[in-house]
Amino acid sequence: MVEAFPDIEICGFDVWHCAVPVSSRRDHGIGVVTGTVEVIVLRLTAEDGTVGFGEASPWTVFTGTPEASFAALDRYIRPLVVGQNLDQYFSIIEQARKAVVHCTEAKAALDAALLDLAGRLLEIPVWELLGGKCRDTIPLSCSIADPDFETDKKLLQRLVDDGVGIIKLKTGFKDHDFDVSRLEYIRSNHPELAIRVDYNQGLDRDQALQQVPDIAQFKPDFIEQPVRANDFHTMAELRDMLDVPLLADESVFDFDDLERAIDEAICDGVSIKIMKTGGLGRGQQVARRAAEAGLTAYGGDMFETGLAHLAGVHMIAATEEIGLGCEFYQARYFLIEDLLAEPFPIEQGKVLVPDGPGLGILPDMGQVLKFAMYGSQERAA
Repeated sequence: MVEAFPDIEICGFDVWHCAVPVSSRRDHGIGVVTGTVEVIVLRLTAEDGTVGFGEASPWTVFTGTPEASFAALDRYIRPLVVGQNLDQYFSIIEQARKAVVHCTEAKAALDAALLDLAGRLLEIPVWELLGGKCRDTIPLSCSIADPDFETDKKLLQRLVDDGVGIIKLKTGFKDHDFDVSRLEYIRSNHPELAIRVDYNQGLDRDQALQQVPDIAQFKPDFIEQPVRANDFHTMAELRDMLDVPLLADESVFDFDDLERAIDEAICDGVSIKIMKTGGLGRGQQVARRAAEAGLTAYGGDMFETGLAHLAGVHMIAATEEIGLGCEFYQARYFLIEDLLAEPFPIEQGKVLVPDGPGLGILPDMGQVLKFAMYGSQERAA
């Protein structure tokens, strides 16, 4: 990571809690999302007026609540940032890590905003701040998670038409027959699609031992997190049973979780999310430690807008060890309207890595304020 950050004071710190409408219901093993997704938008302003943005994208059943992320930023992290110079980046990040426990999404938003601000001041992309670009595009995976599969059939065709070649089937939220029938349909009608399967902790131990081997017969690229995050024993048992890779998501947030996962041999790969690790640089470090242990990695997401997607894109662009693509589909395939001033960059089933300064695309403040429930001085009318 570049160590020479600009010597300029950060004088503005604005936070908004936004509820962004979504186009359909999505069922995951541990919860349902419908109506809106709630995100926290952070804007930092340097003394010369340059701005940098970050997003906290929590999910109450997974990482935490939007209210907690807002409070972490607005009350506890703000005093550590305002009045500080940007060249104190590493100190600010470390102080924020210690100032409030958990709230990794808030820390990810802070990291992204600091890096975006630095990149815009230096006129370089965030991926350059993270060590340099190792790829120009990232294969896109889109999740299939509507309890009304007829709706998802239309989405599948749209994805194929758009050149998307990877889908992830969300399983374990209904019944096993439903999961099997959808896999049969996709294999029969869309053989061109690579399939991944994700239970999002939807099964108990007995269900997992009975059902997951059936799903493995469809030969998905991998099967992700069938059981609860803390059920390392069953994860390890399943890994020994299966002839397809088993991936961990909720079981591995940061280094301590990863070391335990390695020691107990619970998985073949991990989902790297900046909302879990608490920042882009920490996401890189987790991915590299996983690779040292022989584990694969892909770029996961939460329920995000394009702003958070961009932060993840720059992390993956600078991290060779994250080799299984990304899941940054929501800005284009789930949100009714995004927060970015330009469309999130996807072409022919791949995310394009921005080369512009900072994160590459700014949010549209009109959109931020339109969807803001509460926040800083600038408010929707």
